[in-house]
Amino acid sequence: MVSTGHGPVDGGLSVVIPCFDEVDNVDHVHAEIVAELGDLDLELIFVDDGSGDGTLPALKALAAADSRVQYISFTRNFGFEAAFSAGYRYASRPWVLHLDADQQFPAVQARRLIEVAGQGYDAVFGVRVDRDDPWPRRLGSAGFHVVAAALRIEVPRGATGFRLVRTSLARTIVDLGLGTPYFLATVPRLTSRYTTVPVAHRGRRRGVAKVNLRFLARHAIDLYVSVGRRLSTVVTGIATVASATALLCAAAVPLGLVGPTAGRVAAFLFAAAALAVLGFTARYLVSIAAGQARPRLFYVRESTVPVRDEDRLFDPGTPA
Repeated sequence: MVSTGHGPVDGGLSVVIPCFDEVDNVDHVHAEIVAELGDLDLELIFVDDGSGDGTLPALKALAAADSRVQYISFTRNFGFEAAFSAGYRYASRPWVLHLDADQQFPAVQARRLIEVAGQGYDAVFGVRVDRDDPWPRRLGSAGFHVVAAALRIEVPRGATGFRLVRTSLARTIVDLGLGTPYFLATVPRLTSRYTTVPVAHRGRRRGVAKVNLRFLARHAIDLYVSVGRRLSTVVTGIATVASATALLCAAAVPLGLVGPTAGRVAAFLFAAAALAVLGFTARYLVSIAAGQARPRLFYVRESTVPVRDEDRLFDPGTPA
């Protein structure tokens, strides 16, 4: 990735705003972005991730009122990573600013990312200062980074979805065709020119939070299995030791070296270890299998920007 010295102030900025059931927020986040960053050459790309609450009509009204607003609407809910990936793929400006619709990161904080990006970085990630989130979310995020470090998966420490990235880099990551882009873990694999910046954070003002401990746990497990390789070694080692111990105990029962209770415990351990190995192996193989037929990361139902044919489930001229 070749870096240039031109920042968002020079070349323009595509602001990508993923939305899932955010009808109460889209007008507010639009107004804040325009108020704080309106002096820049802006493109606002709202990605409707299969909302069912009126988000799409609200986006259509914004697009009709402001020529800077574009929208992409999915055929169903594909998830957070799919939503921002679509925005990154179809951004037209040389820089992409990721800003969630919940307004937990004030748009004015983007100025800090822009200032640092102008020093020659390819990606700048915001790190929350005085985080205003419930403790389960704070604990889940902290645990994610701790385990990633333990498994030697390089992730910018404390990095969040609030980020400023060269569009060429962001699009390259999306077009790698990974099952899930895992943006935080993929950036360090492509460029060393990334950094973090402390930014202000505030609680959600309207609507319901979409990220919970279940989401964080599932996201973390998929990351560790797909990106990390050390986890497979750890799991295999534990399972091997447990299986060997169980087999030795089971063999010792007929010899009278251990009692029947110990034998039952050994059988249980052997079964648990075998299931653990089988389950992990299946998940691991599915995550890395080459050439496996699978749906694309997202499918677009309608949009104001031209999208690739392969990203559409329906022909644009055919009623959905």
